[in-house]
Amino acid sequence: MPFARPSLVLALLVALACSDDGGTSPVDALALDLEPVATGLEGAVHLASPPGDERIFVVERAGRVRIVRDGALLATPFLDISSRVTCCHEQGLLSIAFDPRWQTTGYFYLFLVDQGGDIAVERFTADPESDVTTDAPTPVLSVGHPSDIHHGGLLQFGPDGMLYISTGDGQYGDPAGNAQNLGSLLGKILRIDVTTLPYAIPEDNPFAGEEGRRGEIWAYGLRNPWRYDVVPRAGAAGSADLYVTDVGHERYEELNVVPENAGGSNFGWRIMEASHCYPAGATCETAGLTLPTHEYSHAVGCSIIGGHVYRGSALPELAGHYFFADYCEGWLKTLAPASEDHEVREWTIPDAGSIHSFGVDAQDEPYLL
Repeated sequence: MPFARPSLVLALLVALACSDDGGTSPVDALALDLEPVATGLEGAVHLASPPGDERIFVVERAGRVRIVRDGALLATPFLDISSRVTCCHEQGLLSIAFDPRWQTTGYFYLFLVDQGGDIAVERFTADPESDVTTDAPTPVLSVGHPSDIHHGGLLQFGPDGMLYISTGDGQYGDPAGNAQNLGSLLGKILRIDVTTLPYAIPEDNPFAGEEGRRGEIWAYGLRNPWRYDVVPRAGAAGSADLYVTDVGHERYEELNVVPENAGGSNFGWRIMEASHCYPAGATCETAGLTLPTHEYSHAVGCSIIGGHVYRGSALPELAGHYFFADYCEGWLKTLAPASEDHEVREWTIPDAGSIHSFGVDAQDEPYLL
């Protein structure tokens, strides 16, 4: 997904309150708008905030991490590793994740495509109070990659303290069958323990200790999971639901929701594209596959952009709703919780433009890039 112009960081706002007659549901009575937060960013693809920190850290694809503080973009990058990153097209610096114990450890993690074209996850150590840090990485994970497309690209810590990592299948059409190959780390959601390095494989990972299968794998059968969300389950410490959007091949885009025990889920690529056998007209065996909760055809959009389940306080009407978008069409939608039958709603946002990615701040309020 190339980016032809500077990006604008935007915050979602409530524009309308409940209707006067009292007969409209809170969600039906709600309208959303976007408040510009910062301009002047180049190819912004992700943002996050450390726990308890008011700053917003924005990832620029070329290899810089920028800070937005009190609505102002700081002139000096927090970190610049552009000399070590392969950019651009679908490559580059793609996401950032902060250690849950950031204020104590100062650790943060980056997902990048290195100069050899491979996926690299690196750990850095910063002064939690500083707006600038140095390029002194500790390697965490490297995944060989055969092309300049389909890298996945997101790091996120789950409520279990584990680091989740998304990887793409590596090539158009997945000719090597990486997504279904449990001996490959491509086309997967990975889950590792980075409490100490080298990382450890959690004992409850589905393929831990199995010969010929990579223990890092949490879920598989994915084409290009650009974004996902590991969502804490209310009242169940350490457990989570998994929301993962997978960018489609020729016909369909998909959104998968797996409650709690997501480990071992097979999302079907390239046996299937969304809920349809691949290639078109083929027959396939669907037993054991996790089929999409929602899908749409390329008549509606071209590339799904996953966001986050809303966990903030500014939009209480949308608690538990999942935000997602389409890169080509620029629409913004939400998927309601299972208790509301996963209803999909499209929001009218004037001049939203092309949505590249989402992020949340330390208060779990959502931003669009």
